Amino acid sequence: MLLFAVGGINAQVLKPFPQHTIYANGSIRPNHLSRQQLDKQVSVFYDQWKARYVKTGCDKNQYYIWFEKPGKECVSEGQGYGMLITVLMAGYDKAAQSTFNGLYNYYKAHPAKTSPYLMAWAQGKNCKDIDRSTATDGDMDIAYSLLLAAKQWGNNGNINYQQEAKNMITAVMQHEINPITYSVLLSDAIEHDSRDYFDTRSSDFMPAHFKAFESTLKNSKWQKAIDNNYRLFSLMQSKYSADAGIVPDFIRGINKLPKPAQANYLESAYDGFYNYNACRVPWRIASDYLLYSDKRALNMVSKINSWIKQTTDGNPDNISAGYTLDGNDIKGRYFEALSFIAPFTVSATVDKSNQVWLNKLWDYLVAFKLRDYDYYDNSIKMLNMIIVSGNYWKP
Repeated sequence: MLLFAVGGINAQVLKPFPQHTIYANGSIRPNHLSRQQLDKQVSVFYDQWKARYVKTGCDKNQYYIWFEKPGKECVSEGQGYGMLITVLMAGYDKAAQSTFNGLYNYYKAHPAKTSPYLMAWAQGKNCKDIDRSTATDGDMDIAYSLLLAAKQWGNNGNINYQQEAKNMITAVMQHEINPITYSVLLSDAIEHDSRDYFDTRSSDFMPAHFKAFESTLKNSKWQKAIDNNYRLFSLMQSKYSADAGIVPDFIRGINKLPKPAQANYLESAYDGFYNYNACRVPWRIASDYLLYSDKRALNMVSKINSWIKQTTDGNPDNISAGYTLDGNDIKGRYFEALSFIAPFTVSATVDKSNQVWLNKLWDYLVAFKLRDYDYYDNSIKMLNMIIVSGNYWKP
């Protein structure tokens, strides 16, 4: 246990980095480096990441994660990533709690239209909300980070993290989970008569988060979401990606005959492919196996691991930035994208048969320079390095 002065208050750091968590039986970490070397690589990249992306908001008591693209200064997705990263690096980072609280204050200053416990999805210059609808994944990561904060620092300071998490988890279920299929809605703007009411973004299924939410509220609804979404993913794998085991960015018609979205459904011509949303799925699913030993997670990512090792000939440099569901490269995507590489690194940790592959992936991932990539790639790399090094934990 460590004690640090934060805002004039001595806050106990109950789970300081590095944690060296014991993951599921049979899981692995890179074994060509010592734990101390892995931890050092994580902390070095964290210092770079924090210096670049944590920015002061329009109030001196607020911080936000810089989106790094014209027209948007911050998105709730990034705020969630930042809050997860910061609470997990507490202990190493002696200012982690004050940074986390500043990120929390910014989230609270930008409520969604539907609920004060959800975050408006994006802000432009001068911290102005672009609109006040939500992005579901950002809200779920923020909620999970609050559960972690309750375990990290307790609830006796200025923020009752546990109560704030409960409020937020309740709001997510009310506004961002379909009450019929228990699939994840794209945002709180999707209503029961919307054409996309039975559609979902595959990367919004975060089973380890959902298990923590169920443990917090104990209302069985999150368990339904876990079971229904695993069944959905199993169907998508078997019907549309039997060889690769991957899922598309967006899935439509969950209440009848689920299928990949058509081209330009919402974001791009590749909405029905394994693209810049679905690339996060191996990380989200593998995390459930590492923390909770769920065999459904193991089965799903094992198929993905076999395919990606085979299609790249065991060389991480052959990972493309996007695939068809048949497992073929998207033409023209022959460049390195950390948002694809890092999640494959997390999924490799589930089984010792991936040891050589995992070691190669780790070295390949760590070698990329922060300056050469954007907020999305660097933030996913940061979070995934924490997980792969054995420093992720459940609340």
